[in-house]
Amino acid sequence: MRDLVEIGMGRTARRSYDLQQIEIVPSRRTRSSKEVTLAWQLDAYRFEIPLMTHPTDAVVSPASAVRIGQLGGLPVLNAEGLWARHGDADAALERVLDAADSGDEHAAIRLLQELHAAPIQPDLLTEALKTVREAGVTVAVRVSPQRAREITPTLLAAGVEILVVQGTIISAEHVSQGEPLNLGDFIKGLDVPVVAGGVGDYRTAMHLMRTGAAGVIVGYGESAGTTTDSVLGIGVPMATAIVDAAAARRDYLDETGGRYVHVIADGGMAGSGDLAKAIACGADAVMLGEQLAASAESPGGGLYWTSAAAHPSLPRSEITVQDTGERTLEQVLFGPSDSPYGDVALFSALRRAMAKTGYSDLKEFQKAGLTVRG
Repeated sequence: MRDLVEIGMGRTARRSYDLQQIEIVPSRRTRSSKEVTLAWQLDAYRFEIPLMTHPTDAVVSPASAVRIGQLGGLPVLNAEGLWARHGDADAALERVLDAADSGDEHAAIRLLQELHAAPIQPDLLTEALKTVREAGVTVAVRVSPQRAREITPTLLAAGVEILVVQGTIISAEHVSQGEPLNLGDFIKGLDVPVVAGGVGDYRTAMHLMRTGAAGVIVGYGESAGTTTDSVLGIGVPMATAIVDAAAARRDYLDETGGRYVHVIADGGMAGSGDLAKAIACGADAVMLGEQLAASAESPGGGLYWTSAAAHPSLPRSEITVQDTGERTLEQVLFGPSDSPYGDVALFSALRRAMAKTGYSDLKEFQKAGLTVRG
């Protein structure tokens, strides 16, 4: 039964919860961390950890994508980002870093908008994907709903293996001045699995599952610098949103007689504890960006922004400075940790949380008991 609160005469609102408002309840047993697996399989692709990256140039370059894949995660390159528009994307990023240090808090955003106004060059995009593919890493690429129909043929020719159709909020049918994108028809015409999002409620998650998507992204990449709630008034309390999407997954599984759609949590996770809570709420994997930005391999040099930062008319992400220490990506993901705050050894902490509460794999951990803070 939904918890509805009257907010005025004749109007109610649903009470919902962020990940920071809930806790995982231990079970009657514990187990050794060595007996816990974090393996996750999306369609035909198996990954050692349940990680997708947020498709931002601050974290994912062709080179860092290779390293993320080697460490067991799924890197997602932005097909509408700097590597698709500029022959020397590293130099473009250096300009962004310099602008961020200029003292003008809006200079870097204006520069990102300018850099993203350059046309997408199919040859550059193809070359970027070639680097990832030749390293033996699964090639996953993000496109926006607005440009999916236009860019996808280039991606397919370049060997994309997983397509991510992602916007701040997405629906089964995107209506524009031109021909609308019917996601169901679009997916039916592809031979690669599609992950789509973001969504924030049961109904939209169910609609996306019915399009044939292999995975549904919950959330819009909320981080310390996202301003979507300030700009659009839209918010996604992640604990409730993940649980609702997991309920849609269960009902869709029954509806189809066995088709399983993965739920990927994007945003609202400050550290490893929130990551564990996201899985316990029902997520199959998490989409991380801000948490990886401080690693030595991240192209943003310790800065972080989401893909919405470069929107030409309504940017919805600040450029924030992360801890720019000497930690490698491997240390951020697996440790050893020298921090007591859950920002290092993210997946080793997830493994330990599962062991401490008695679960041996991700599907079991989705059944963990939860409690709400008083």
